Amino acid sequence: MAKKGKKYLEAAKLVDRSKAYPVAEAIELAKKTNYAKFDATVEVAFRLGVDPKKADQQIRGAVVLPNGTGKTQRVLVFAKGEKAKEAEAAGADYVGDSEYINKISQGWFEFDVIVATPDMMGEVGKLGRTLGPKGLMPNPKTGTVTFDVEKAVNEIKAGKVEYRLDKAGIIHVPIGKTSFEDAKLAENFNTIYDTMLKVKPAAAKGTYVKSVTVTTTMGPGVKVDPSTAAVK
Repeated sequence: MAKKGKKYLEAAKLVDRSKAYPVAEAIELAKKTNYAKFDATVEVAFRLGVDPKKADQQIRGAVVLPNGTGKTQRVLVFAKGEKAKEAEAAGADYVGDSEYINKISQGWFEFDVIVATPDMMGEVGKLGRTLGPKGLMPNPKTGTVTFDVEKAVNEIKAGKVEYRLDKAGIIHVPIGKTSFEDAKLAENFNTIYDTMLKVKPAAAKGTYVKSVTVTTTMGPGVKVDPSTAAVK
């Protein structure tokens, strides 16, 4: 394991590792222990009681955070004709078809999210080996394969985040920046936690939410008591 720096160790002393903090307190503490000189990302990690190896316990989707993420996503849309015009009008950064497929195959990645109309997926699918490992492949579950390109672009620009269960049974989601007001981070946290409860697989047994942790890019993890979340 990599040796922790002096600043990290100083910050970690402020966190009681045996305690799960109320949401507001956890967010306040995560911000307080952030020693990065840049506007760090605040992230939440959910350790879930599901088996990532089983198809009926996969969790993947997307949710629009009420206060966005603090990052403007660059959107590439694969579409033709009227749908391409719709994407441009909605504010997509790049719109096209074969020319962008060629650019990506040659190593171009000046975008954060891809949206594709279903009729384009035959072509986009050829980039599977390139886009798949980077988590950039459009997917109907996250609303990025759709004919409603206007809605897809608007939601991404408004602060839509994708979530996906990893091999260790953990979901990592950004909920904003350290420059955000605590209340806005808490509202984003509550939205994503509420979503996690709603997407619980029917096949999941035992304790579903095992632990919830809030961290900043370089700061220590702060455990959250999920019972203090304001869920609908």
